[in-house]
Amino acid sequence: MSPLDGKSVAITGAAGGLGAPVARMLRAAGAHVTGIDRAECMDCDASIVTDLADDTCLHELAERLAARTPDVLVNVAGIMRFGLHESQPDEALALCYRVNLVVPAILARAVAAPMQARGSGQIVNIGSVLGSIPYPWFAAYSSSKAGLAALSQALRRELAGTGVTVTHVNPRAAKTPFNNAQVNRFLEITGMKADEPDWVARRIASAILGRRETVSIGFMERIYAALNAVSPRLIDTGLAAQVRRARAEFSGQMEGA
Repeated sequence: MSPLDGKSVAITGAAGGLGAPVARMLRAAGAHVTGIDRAECMDCDASIVTDLADDTCLHELAERLAARTPDVLVNVAGIMRFGLHESQPDEALALCYRVNLVVPAILARAVAAPMQARGSGQIVNIGSVLGSIPYPWFAAYSSSKAGLAALSQALRRELAGTGVTVTHVNPRAAKTPFNNAQVNRFLEITGMKADEPDWVARRIASAILGRRETVSIGFMERIYAALNAVSPRLIDTGLAAQVRRARAEFSGQMEGA
């Protein structure tokens, strides 16, 4: 019997390249999945069509989740910003931090008390390896995902002993429309690995089913993240060649993406 048999799951970004396969896999594990996105979520049992960038819509969604709290909340929705930080418009930076960090924080707040009251629940935040190994040209994205990692860890400690699990998953890049042509070129010239979406989704689903606390995908990425935490200068040195190649490729031709 699956731990998700008969359970309700709400997933933000469920119509996207990563959210959709996660939704399919959780449904296959017996969950009733409600997708939350700007479009209908074809891989879900039900859809909430909304705009997480809109204050009113986000407030209404938080109230809805607080009143009808799912067994599992999965925050997949995200915004990528790529390019020199100095070239990023104010509104683009605000949207990146909002969707990647503020939205998960607000939705986690909405479900935390009801989950504690019934003594069970799971909050799942999908971060990024770039949150633990911050990359140049991804300053806003990296820092928003680093914030999400800290949010997840703080919530896990707050909710310890209540029956509510907090799961944080750090994928590498995935081959989805989330990456535009410039991002794909960056991955190519720096030799960074991009995984198939279903492969990543299986690991996210496994982390949810196993009620894991923290999952980072990629053996070398875990090593680099640990080194970056204790000796960031070592990572500076290791990234120097990648930075030189990226600077030669992109400097003077990007306005942010």
